[in-house]
Amino acid sequence: MANAVFYHKPDSIYDDDPADRYHFPKQYLSRVEQTVGDRIIFDGPIVGRKGRYYSATALVRQIRPDPNRANHFYADLEQFLGFDRPVDCTEFGGFEPGFVTETGEINSGYRVQAVRVIEPDVFARIVQAGLSEPDDWPDLHNFDEAYDQSTGLQDMPQSPLAGSPGGRPIVSQLVNRPFREAKFRQQIRKLYDRTCAFTGLQLINGGGRPEIDAAHIIPVENGGNDSVQNGLALSRTVHWMFDRGLLSLSDNYQILTSRQLNHDVSHLLHADMTARVPTDPSKRPHPIYLDWHRTNVFKH
Repeated sequence: MANAVFYHKPDSIYDDDPADRYHFPKQYLSRVEQTVGDRIIFDGPIVGRKGRYYSATALVRQIRPDPNRANHFYADLEQFLGFDRPVDCTEFGGFEPGFVTETGEINSGYRVQAVRVIEPDVFARIVQAGLSEPDDWPDLHNFDEAYDQSTGLQDMPQSPLAGSPGGRPIVSQLVNRPFREAKFRQQIRKLYDRTCAFTGLQLINGGGRPEIDAAHIIPVENGGNDSVQNGLALSRTVHWMFDRGLLSLSDNYQILTSRQLNHDVSHLLHADMTARVPTDPSKRPHPIYLDWHRTNVFKH
């Protein structure tokens, strides 16, 4: 097994979905095969920014041929987790040996390599840089025991060059479900500014912690992932209704109400019945996840 970096860009000609699968040509097969059972990092451009950025990590579960395109393959992924922030590939002079030149530019020899096998210590430093932002509003009531026992969320050093150089401590945190749940919650709350997407309410308790929940559109127990595109910030009452199919969303983010509601709740929701979602299209709820919720959960 080995760690690697997978290149991905939003307008790729390949059938990629970083939270689910990576599509690649045969020339990279031998490299991708090394990663099965281990973790990879995504890098690539970000709309509106110059340069290349590391953005997320996932585990490679298996490789399968593309049934529709000769000499192409899919790497099926799981345990996806986006970074707290995009990490510039040139930060700290670069993480991957030889990837960044002395002038601070990406080495031309690496620009065309869509899959790069990396050492565990390199993997650890990149992940540490991407997941080191502290949670300003930890939910100690719901995640008290898991949060205190986690070696990652509170103790990860701020600099990717500080702390242990080994990869195993970082990996042990990534497989920890409470850690990934806490990171998902942290990222959703920050992305939606602690405000319910359906109601516009932003309720903060005396200790500064928000009432808002980070809701999975497709629950983890049903195969859902921790991509922010599979999430919504919802107040707890709305979250309860969403999980029970009494509320849902259309692909254009119109709030849908079930006929099985025994009370009219429209006065609780935005007057125009439109959810407030992030301005960045790559962070908005994905239509595939919304379709799953309407098909499998929503009570029409």
